Amino acid sequence: MLNAILDELKLNALVITDPYNMRHVSGFRGGEGALYISAAQKVLITDSRYTEQAGKESDFTVIEECRGHNRQTILKECMEKENVSSDFHMGYEDQSMLCCDFDKLRKELPVQTWIPLGSRIDDLRQVKTEEELEYLARAEEIGDKAFAEFLKIVKPGMTELEAAAELEYLMKKEGAEDLSFNTIIASGLNSSMPHAIPGYKKLEEGDFVTCDFGCKYKGYCSDMTRTFVLGKASDKQKEIYNVVLKAQLAGLAAVKAGVSGASVDKVARDIITEAGYGDCFGHGLGHSVGLFIHESPRLSPSDDTILKANMIETVEPGIYVPGFGGVRIEDMVVVTEDGCRNLAHSPKELIEVPVEK
Repeated sequence: MLNAILDELKLNALVITDPYNMRHVSGFRGGEGALYISAAQKVLITDSRYTEQAGKESDFTVIEECRGHNRQTILKECMEKENVSSDFHMGYEDQSMLCCDFDKLRKELPVQTWIPLGSRIDDLRQVKTEEELEYLARAEEIGDKAFAEFLKIVKPGMTELEAAAELEYLMKKEGAEDLSFNTIIASGLNSSMPHAIPGYKKLEEGDFVTCDFGCKYKGYCSDMTRTFVLGKASDKQKEIYNVVLKAQLAGLAAVKAGVSGASVDKVARDIITEAGYGDCFGHGLGHSVGLFIHESPRLSPSDDTILKANMIETVEPGIYVPGFGGVRIEDMVVVTEDGCRNLAHSPKELIEVPVEK
């Protein structure tokens, strides 16, 4: 696939610096350094902290960078081996490289034409391999197990920070190597903020509690959201929850290969709009997940990408009412030819967590 990109853009070589793309292309997990790739060479440049690791994880030629032999010098040496007599055309990751880093390369390398790669390297990660799907499923399974245990211990009086710490500990205990992102625990009025930051607010009886969490297994992320009520739910809470659940189930049913992300988003969004809460659902319906938590394609009104089998998508509609609270329900699914396979198995009916008197 990289050779196809070299041919399509008529490149002599390309440089990859995004840590997730470096791992996907080379197998190197360190995240620090750069890859130089041409038809004749596969070079991994990193510093002394990672050279041994890189040699074990990748079949690329590993070259150590240091003050006396910096990255620009190594890249120049690689270019000299190409025996290019005409203008040198180099591809670079314009969507992730810092301007200051690009300026260094542009000033010190004898490249006549720099070709932005756009999302071409990122797009190589869209369709997952069977091995990747196995890791993603295991990460989501860890989240399922941790959440089941979390429901046994969550109670009024815990702060949001304490609750988040408990859930994170349970994921680590189940085998997570890291978190996919900072865990969101949003209770009561805070649950109306889709990406609320856990704070010192104490969980109270009658609160909506939204838990958005994920972990990594062998580098691959999980993502799941569940919303429950501490104690008995009010009629208003039940109404909002059931609208979100209806939208989520419809969104799941709409996912399959051959449809666009925008069309799936519309199915769920129309249900929320028809219920009178259209203005309370501002974000897209979902996104892809892999080595990074937010990948493409997305399920959103602005993404017309056609879904393919073995892509991963989250389906996560929500209703957020300032001054009242909010609900989000999220599963992570594998796109199939005729539907999707749900990797999340935590219950989705409204959970009313018993409160001891």
